[in-house]
Amino acid sequence: MNREILRLAIPNIIANITVPILGMTDTAISGHLSSSLYIGAIAAAAVIFNFLYWNFSFLRMGTSGFTAQALGARDLRETTAVLCRSLFTAVSAGAVLIILQSLIFEVAFFFLKASAEVKELAAQYFYVYIWSAPFALAMFAFSGWFIGMQNAKAPMAIAISANLANIAASLIFVFVFDMEIKGIALGSLVAQILSCALAALIWLKYYGKLRRYISLGCLKSAQGFKAFFKVNRDIFIRSFGLIMVTVFFTGISARRGDIFLAANSLLMQLFLLFSYIMDGFAFAAEALSGKYYGAKNYLKLIKIVKRIFLWGFCLSGVFAFLYLGFTYLILNILTDKTEVIAMAMNYKYWAVLIPFAGFAAFLWDGVFVGITAARQMRNSMLFAVGMFFALYWLLSPALDNNALWLAFLAYLSIRGLAQFSYFGKIKKRFK
Repeated sequence: MNREILRLAIPNIIANITVPILGMTDTAISGHLSSSLYIGAIAAAAVIFNFLYWNFSFLRMGTSGFTAQALGARDLRETTAVLCRSLFTAVSAGAVLIILQSLIFEVAFFFLKASAEVKELAAQYFYVYIWSAPFALAMFAFSGWFIGMQNAKAPMAIAISANLANIAASLIFVFVFDMEIKGIALGSLVAQILSCALAALIWLKYYGKLRRYISLGCLKSAQGFKAFFKVNRDIFIRSFGLIMVTVFFTGISARRGDIFLAANSLLMQLFLLFSYIMDGFAFAAEALSGKYYGAKNYLKLIKIVKRIFLWGFCLSGVFAFLYLGFTYLILNILTDKTEVIAMAMNYKYWAVLIPFAGFAAFLWDGVFVGITAARQMRNSMLFAVGMFFALYWLLSPALDNNALWLAFLAYLSIRGLAQFSYFGKIKKRFK
């Protein structure tokens, strides 16, 4: 069973690790430009795109769960129909985001309240990278479909190739062509286009035989879209709750000043690094729990859940140890701004606690996506978000920035505990 988990988890971890490394590279490039304002601008722009794209993460999650269940039921026609519906939704939504780009940017900075200098630099990034929207959302659909088909190697190959190209292109655009923050955005845009091209080629090479199942009828089927959006509606609400916490975290950091924004952004990179590692096991949970749920093999489903959580707990200990001993070294790699590093080190112990606070929430998300228990996942997120805001407003007068981090870690822990409670109720249906 461990072999089955690692067969899916390791390629996903390798694929996922390129994402925070890419984020860290963008932060490191901006951190070595002429001003610390660039770090804050990258962080602010990232919040906007996280808000946009993570709200569409249902395209990956829903696609993965539906595909895995269709595969478990040996319905190849439905596996193909799921991909077609997801890609159609992704490209349509991406086009709408491009049309509304100016409105999106202005509304975002109305809430972020960052300085005029940070807003100006973030705008240079935003108006280049927004053109990646159809490609980025289409990759959610492709990635979810590959994972649902128990193929973790395809997303890994795509992510490694695209993100290496992203890093190389960003470095060239910034340091050779002197494009500064626009160069970072252009490198990311190139990578998203390359990702989609690679995904399409891989699908044609390894799944070309499924073309005979492709039919425009699946796009006309109201029943198919109704089921797709019923689950994805709840995943969307769950993702919106997650984004509310992230946007609020960044917004409060920005209001406290550019140094606070830069310092919290650097520490958040440590959270993202851990989260993408843990998501590798969450993706394995999606694929395997979905397959066994679709095949009605509930005994193996329960065994998979227990084994994945054992892996999660052990990895949390490893990351907590690394962050305890090497936070200063990591921060120095990300930036040479001593005042930002000094500010971040005041809060390093919150980063040390992140792995144990957060691993359960990530893994339960994977299980719930696989069995398409989207309503329960939504409810646990909304409860945790409510507790986050309540704790912050209660503690902020006395604890200042520590209150922000304490509320954030509490939010992660509460998500995991709530999902554990929900799974206990769902498990009764398996008997």
